[in-house]
Amino acid sequence: QPDLGTVVVMLVTLFGMLFIAGAKMTQFLALMVVGLASVAALIYFEPYRWRRVTSFADPWEDPFGSGYQLTQSLMAFGRGEWFGQGLGNSIQKLEYLPEAHTDFVFAVLAEELGFVGVVLALVLIFSLVTKAILIGRKAFECQQLFGGYLAFGIGIWFAFQTLVNVGAAAGMVPTKGLTLPLISYGGSSLIVMSVAVSILLRIDHECRLISQDNDEKQLENDEKE
Repeated sequence: QPDLGTVVVMLVTLFGMLFIAGAKMTQFLALMVVGLASVAALIYFEPYRWRRVTSFADPWEDPFGSGYQLTQSLMAFGRGEWFGQGLGNSIQKLEYLPEAHTDFVFAVLAEELGFVGVVLALVLIFSLVTKAILIGRKAFECQQLFGGYLAFGIGIWFAFQTLVNVGAAAGMVPTKGLTLPLISYGGSSLIVMSVAVSILLRIDHECRLISQDNDEKQLENDEKE
């Protein structure tokens, strides 16, 4: 199906990896301009995407039409307050909020667990992102360039997809059909995210093996001296 959200996530991940790899600034900027112009054109020339952007600016103008999802999501955030309504006590997920189990699961989380629960969930996700970046840096130190770039790419992907999902649910960015990593319901999304985490574990494992070998060689050299 036409899925612009995933294309944007892949594009941002590409830009991030090119920046980390040290691409020439002129090439980097030229590619970024072309990418942003292409995304803008895809939004402008597709009526339903353009409606999403315009309804995002003022969802209350048409609360039962183009702004329905966002207004229901904001109601869920409002009901959550500081500590939420309690786990399982969301009203918005009872057929009021469309796609409450996938695209707007964060709104249900906000309603049931409140501001405190939302902050904890974000801290957990971005702890994983931070760990991915640290694993990438460690891989570079061990001269594992492929593993390092891959770890950075996974970290950027997780971070941006989380920002887009949370921003869409909170009304900060236009509505996009992107899942919340490791939280949204859905087999294919959960499988891909789990594979990505497994790859991070493998990269970290290989770096530990290399560090262990280097330590043993250093110890042998010290004993010879």
